[in-house]
Parts: sequence; C-alpha cells; structure tokens
Amino acid sequence: MDIQVIQGILIPFLGTSLGAAMVFFMRDRISAGLQKILTGFAAGVMVAASFWSLLLPAIESSENLGEFAFLPAAIGFAVGVGFLLVLDEITPHMHFNNYEEGMESKLKRTTKLILAVTLHNIPEGMAVGVVYAGWMAGSSGVSKAAALTLALGIAIQNFPEGAVVSMPLRAEGMNKWKTFIYGVLSGVVEPIASILTILAASMVVPVLPYFLAFAAGAMMYVVVEELIPEMSDGEHSNNGTIAFSVGFILMMILDVALG
Repeated sequence: MDIQVIQGILIPFLGTSLGAAMVFFMRDRISAGLQKILTGFAAGVMVAASFWSLLLPAIESSENLGEFAFLPAAIGFAVGVGFLLVLDEITPHMHFNNYEEGMESKLKRTTKLILAVTLHNIPEGMAVGVVYAGWMAGSSGVSKAAALTLALGIAIQNFPEGAVVSMPLRAEGMNKWKTFIYGVLSGVVEPIASILTILAASMVVPVLPYFLAFAAGAMMYVVVEELIPEMSDGEHSNNGTIAFSVGFILMMILDVALG
C-alpha cells in the first residue's frame, strides 16, 4: 500500500488522539454550551464531506449510466443508512446525550460511551478508505487532493469526538492518562475500517460509486440520529447551529478549493 495512502488514513486517527489529549489541558468537565459547539461543528463537517467528498464523486463516476447516473448513489446511500440502523440496534451503545443519565455502574457507562464513539468512527474510516481506493483505481471524480481533504475534514471533526470520550470519563474520576488512552482507542477502528475498505474496494472497482455512497449514507445516519439531536437539545442550541454552519462551510471550502 502506498505510503501516502497510509499517511492519509492515519490523519483522522491523529485528530481523535489530539482531541483525547485535551484532558490534560482542560477542566474535568465539558460545559453544555461547549459540547453543543463541538457536536454541531462535527455534524457540519460530516454533512459537507458526505456530499462533496462522497456523493458527488459517486454520481460523477456513474456518468456512463446517462440519465440513471444517480442510481448507484441512491442505492449505496440507502444501504449505508440501513447498515448503521442495524448496527445501531444490535450494538449495546449509548447516545452522547444520555451520558449523564443513570447507569448501573461506571464500568457500563464507560463501555457504552466508548462503543458510541466507536460506532461513529466506523463509517468515517470507511469513507476515507473508499475515497483513497477510488483515487488508487483512477476513478473519475476522485483525486488525491479530494482524498486528502476528506481525511483532513474527518480529522477536524474527530478532534471534538476524542474530547467527548476523554473528558466525561475524567469527570467520573478516572485518571487523566487512562482517559486519554480510552479516547485514543476509540479511534483505532478508523484506520482499520479504512484498510479493510481499501482492500475490499480494490477488488471490486466497478462498484466504487456504491461504496462511496454507502459511506455517505452511514455518515449521514450518524449525523441525524446522534449529532443533530445532541446539538439541538435543551439550552444553547443556537451554539450548535452556528457551529454546524461553520463546520459545513469549512469542509465545503476545503473540498472545493483543494479537491
């Protein structure tokens, strides 16, 4: 595997790790307002990335289908949403906004929080992997710059996710180094998902548009099911909306300017 591809799929993991490291510099608990800002920003980045980095290249790669060029994107998107829906049902995770509610034990609370973030990281890793696979296969609509832009965008939105894992665990009394490690481990699944997706996609290049749209559908499920409800619930919802807009605009600029 090309060294540039390896570096690219590790960039989002670096974002998660840097976010987890915030436990060493910030107060032990994230305020409700700040959490909504971080969540809204992450949601905005993911929505923009889903369209410009995934759905648009999927449609452009299917131009040979003429008026039905939308078909692979539509099918892949629907399957991606369905995949996360099933995964959501069978995995005993928790939503971010339920973290403060009563759980039976700190161990269960810790486990479910990490599983929640890990669930989010699977489609993100797949998204990076499939875009790099498209670039490696010479797929139209997918450039090296576009792949790098997506990796950077996901790394940006992974930064708050890493903090969302480590900071609440610290607030529960866990020592800083242990919470940092848990935050880092929550992001390990991303490069793994990227590599597996690259290996799978490289064997079935003709269905790359479906893979691209699949990743977009999975990411959008996370945004609608988890991030938007969290940023809109209770007070300070305007903070989340503004942060969403900033994240969306930033990712759009990166993708259009560099892609």
